[in-house]
Amino acid sequence: MAASQEENATVAQVWNNQRVLVCSGGRYESQANAQIRESIMDGWVECFGEENVTAVHISGAAESIAFLKPTIVFAIGSYLPESTYFGEVCREAKKIGATTVFWATEDPYEQDANYRVADDFDVIFSCDRWGHNFYQRDRVFHLPLAASRKLHYAPVVSEEQRHIDVLFCGVAFTSRKDIVRNLLPSLRRLNIRIIGPGWNEFGIGFSDDRIDKKQLVELYQHSRIVLNLGRSLHFENKRFMISPSTPGPRTFEAAAAGAFQIFHEDTYELRRYYPASEIPSFSNKRDFDRLISEYLAAPEKRLQATKLAQKRTLEQHTYGNRIREVVKILEDLKLIVL
Repeated sequence: MAASQEENATVAQVWNNQRVLVCSGGRYESQANAQIRESIMDGWVECFGEENVTAVHISGAAESIAFLKPTIVFAIGSYLPESTYFGEVCREAKKIGATTVFWATEDPYEQDANYRVADDFDVIFSCDRWGHNFYQRDRVFHLPLAASRKLHYAPVVSEEQRHIDVLFCGVAFTSRKDIVRNLLPSLRRLNIRIIGPGWNEFGIGFSDDRIDKKQLVELYQHSRIVLNLGRSLHFENKRFMISPSTPGPRTFEAAAAGAFQIFHEDTYELRRYYPASEIPSFSNKRDFDRLISEYLAAPEKRLQATKLAQKRTLEQHTYGNRIREVVKILEDLKLIVL
């Protein structure tokens, strides 16, 4: 598969005076979070070069810090499991003068447990714009998730290769089931693929299958419309009942993979990242039906929106972009010197 011009525009290395240790992998880490970790690694490598970035499991991070002596220790993922000892990692990092950073990729669903990381790290980034306000400490910044050029980019394919009318891949959380039930009369008239644990009970077109990353990108390429439904599964979010605001990583990943999306919108946060001409949104069945009628009948309009959303993603919403934001903030805070 030939690389695009956008893909080749990646800067291989920007800074080489830093050594970065990326650590995560709690005991109960989800497969989705493991894939995010791999994607974030790509961002660090893009900015610092492969020889300056090392990834380790959290269980061996403290020993790795003592041996590798990184200048930046970057922890990511969930802070919920009590068995994930981020405090130990930070203590070892302090001994060698390393800057410590945590990127909470599960906010706001675990927000009540953020005390497990709040006092240990020099800087905290939260994937959720609204949720980042609830840490009760300074040096907390919003940093949305993104797409990986290496893992998610795929060329936009022709209409002839798209045989699925509407695709959705993801776990059948209660909130998603409620949305889909409301849309069923319209979905039943289309060639649909709704895939993920918990969907099989809905019948034809629905499946409990689990899809790996490569299969998902291929499904994006073969679909005319990708349905984007946020999740609502709160593990520890009872104190403030924080509503999620920032679009999840699938939004950026699907755009990078050349998918045309329609987004179920509870907030207007999506518009910080994509205009309606690139990713239209709906909040009720009437709007959904209008979008389906408008875009299924207009492949050229879909193609234009798809290309624009992919271009924007590769220019603004990759993990390389996000890591550059991290580095700028660390530099502004005088925590690193480039």
